[in-house]
Amino acid sequence: MAKQLEEVRAERDELAVAERVWHRMAEQLAAETAVVPPTAQVAGRAVLLVPHRGAGVDQDALPPEYQRILAIVCDVGGAVTVKQVGEVLGLDVAVRGKLEPLRGKLSKLAGRGWLRKLPDGRFTARL
Repeated sequence: MAKQLEEVRAERDELAVAERVWHRMAEQLAAETAVVPPTAQVAGRAVLLVPHRGAGVDQDALPPEYQRILAIVCDVGGAVTVKQVGEVLGLDVAVRGKLEPLRGKLSKLAGRGWLRKLPDGRFTARL
């Protein structure tokens, strides 16, 4: 009887440890899946975060500059180049350096599911 009691106590202690581990993992998972704030600090300055497109996330979740870029691509209705979007935004498209930040924003929108990047480098709206 004493041996059985000792086995039950050992099993109880193992279950208590397993329960603590489970609670820690649940807290960690909850923290990882929490909603990300719209800005983050990188190297001491605020950086805009573009959310992934998904259920319950609409265009209003995007920063205003990204909303405008997305609207331009959607209004065209077909594939657009970075240069075409830059022209609508009023950028100096003759200077390649002016278009590279825009290309990055278009690529970020494509990477997050808001746009589709074609193999030829043009972008289309996802339907």
